[in-house]
This record gives sequence, structure tokens and C-alpha cells, in this order.
Amino acid sequence: MRLLPLVAATYFMVSGGPYGIEDILGGAGFARAIVILLLLPILWSLPTALMIGELASALPAEGGFYVWVRRALGSFWGFQEGWLSLSASVFDMAIYPAIFVLYLGKFNPGLTSGWHGYAWSLAVVVFCCSWNLRGAPAVGEGSIGLFALLLAPFAVFLALGLWRGFTLHPTVHWGHSGSQAALSTAVLVAMWNYMGWDNASTVAQEVENPQRNYPRAMIFAAILAAVTYILPLLAMALAGLSVDSFSTGDWMSAARAIGGPLLGLAVVAGGAICGIGMFNALMMSYTRLPMAMAEDGMLPRFVAKRNSRNVPWVSVLLCGLAWALALNLKFERLISIDLILYGSSLLLEFVALVVLRVREPELARPFKAGNLAFAFSLGIGPAALIGYALYASRAEEISVGHSTVSSLVLAVTVGLLGPIAYWLAASRLVRRRLAAASATD
Repeated sequence: MRLLPLVAATYFMVSGGPYGIEDILGGAGFARAIVILLLLPILWSLPTALMIGELASALPAEGGFYVWVRRALGSFWGFQEGWLSLSASVFDMAIYPAIFVLYLGKFNPGLTSGWHGYAWSLAVVVFCCSWNLRGAPAVGEGSIGLFALLLAPFAVFLALGLWRGFTLHPTVHWGHSGSQAALSTAVLVAMWNYMGWDNASTVAQEVENPQRNYPRAMIFAAILAAVTYILPLLAMALAGLSVDSFSTGDWMSAARAIGGPLLGLAVVAGGAICGIGMFNALMMSYTRLPMAMAEDGMLPRFVAKRNSRNVPWVSVLLCGLAWALALNLKFERLISIDLILYGSSLLLEFVALVVLRVREPELARPFKAGNLAFAFSLGIGPAALIGYALYASRAEEISVGHSTVSSLVLAVTVGLLGPIAYWLAASRLVRRRLAAASATD
């Protein structure tokens, strides 16, 4: 995979365009949303991108961040990194088919009513499994086309919004009277919209010149993400639109107000593309984790099987099945659980960055994120935001079957199952090695 496909795939792993920031606008209003979207890249995205740029260029391996943590902290913490990331993926990957269905329903509500919505979500999973089985280059090249289709309507939206603002001079509604809870949700949604930079690292051996291209891809994708969030927001504000009740899926209403029904339909089509593009790119990333763990003996060996295109096809199918089972969970609550699990794995990566600096100072680092003190300080902002996510989600609940459970309790429970899973995997590995030793005697 070359630089441009890597940038496009990374963009979809992190952003996917303005879709998903509606709850930031609805919860915070224009002025505070702009502040949130400008500050979070500095406190959340930039430290992560610098950490990923260094480790991906120094240790470009299939499995990415799992390999880094395992090398720095040992097999136990490496397994926890994989466990937390894959657990987060179950909740994370349920979000994108939901976005696809949400925007598809804007065309015709009957298309997604009742069981039809689940059927369309399942179709997204099957379609992306098929696409991923064609290989990382196919996913990367396809992401370029999806990127263009996704943002074309917003280019028109931006132009018309700015024209309306500078010619008609409507009243701009910068302020907002949202509650503290709505503002908290806005921050969590913004964190989710800026997370996932490490996901591109898992396909390192399928990237052309990773030592050079990973740091560049991080920088380019970060700029694209911030620009494609903030510019449409500014266009809306200058056009005089109100966001008092703006929520997920409302870009169509804004587009119709600025450019008429055709632009509204184009933005709806872009929303459907967003769901597919993000699910497809993230599937490429997440499915390399079980493969790498299987190659290390932490999962059954057959999980590492690859097809003629070097795709871990067993991992693709198993992950697709797991994600299909989580399709009916609610968007906002999924974000809270996703942030807690993902955030825990991210902190392990920052620890690995510092430990490798101390233990392996001679390791070749084509890109280096400052001195040791600076590398240590990179994790402070993300750690503070993850702590805030824990606090903000303390009272949230999610439906599990016919009952409800605290989002925080569920996330912590899933995380604590990691050591048990490691013990089972390690015991299996020991038994297999003993059997192999007995066979050679």
C-alpha cells in the first residue's frame, strides 16, 4: 500500500468526514464545538500521532501496537493490548453499520424499518468482509474513491454556506443553551471522532516504505480530519442555521436548507458511504490483531491462515461474525464503552513508547518524537481525557438482553476478563510446547 492509499485508509480509521460530529454541535453549539474540535487534536490526536509515527517507523510489524507493547512490556501486557483493542472493536464496529442505516433511512424510512435495518447492517458486514478478502491494497485504493465521494457534497455545502453568509448576512447563532450533560456527551463524541490513529499500524508489512510513509500519513490524515470537521461547521454557522436540536443524521436537513433537496440527497449518500468506508478500513486494521496473536501462539494457529492475497481470511470471518452480533447496540452508549477500552489500550502504547526509549536506546528510529522527557509527557493529555471519559460515563447504562447495566461496569468487566483469557491462552501454549517436547524425546 502506497502513501496516498495509506492516508485515505487512515482517514477512514479515524474520521470518515463530518458525519458523527452532529452530537457535538447539538450538545455544545457552534462556538464551543469549534473550541472542542480545535483543542482535542492538540491534547488527544497530536500526542497519539507522534507516538504512532515513532513506533510504526521503528517497528513496522503486522499487528502494530500489539507487537510494540509485547516487545516493551512482555507477553502478558501484549495480550492485554490485543484483548482491549479487540474488545473495543466489538463495540466500535457496531457504530458504522448504524450510521449507514441511519442515512439510508433518510432516503426512504421504509427501507430501514423493523428488521430491514438489521438486514442492511448485516449486508455492510458481509460486503466489507468480501472487500477485505481482496487485500490491503484494494482497501487502500478503494478508500481514495470513497474519500472523494464522501467529501464532494460537503465541498458544495461549504461553498454555498460561505456564499450565503457573506452575501445575505444572516444572524449567526454562536451561543447555545445546552445542558452540562449534553456538553459532556459532545466532548466524548469529539474524542471518539479523533481516535484510532494507531489502527493503521497493524498493516505495516503491507505498506510501502513504512519508515517514511507512516509519519507522513499521520500528519496528512490529522490535517484532513480537523479541516473536514471544522469547515462544514463554519459554513453552517455563517449561513445562519441553528443547531439547538442538531443530532446524528441531521446533516441532510442542514444541506437542504443551504443547497436544496439535491444537495440534501447527496449528503445522505455521503453518510452511507461514511459508514461503509470506516467499517471497511477498520476491518483491515483489526483483523491483523488475531493473526499476529495466533502467530505468537496466543490464539489457535488456524486463525493466522492467509489467502493468496496475504489476507488473514480466518480472522476476517471470525471478526465479522463477532461484529455482526453487536449490531443492535445504541450509538452514544457504544462510544462510552469504546472510549474506555480503547483508551486503556492507548495508555499501554504510551508506556511502551517510554519503556522502549529506556531499554532500547539504540533502536533505529527514522522518526523520533523529541527527547525522553517529551516522550513521557505525550501521554499526559490523553490520560487526562480518558479519566474524564471514565467520570462522564459513570451513570450511563446500556441494554444487555432484557436488562440494563452500567456502561462503566461493563467496560471494566470486559477489561478484567483479559487476564483470565491470557491465563487460558498461556496454559494452552505451555501444553502444546510440552507435547512437542515429548514428541521429540
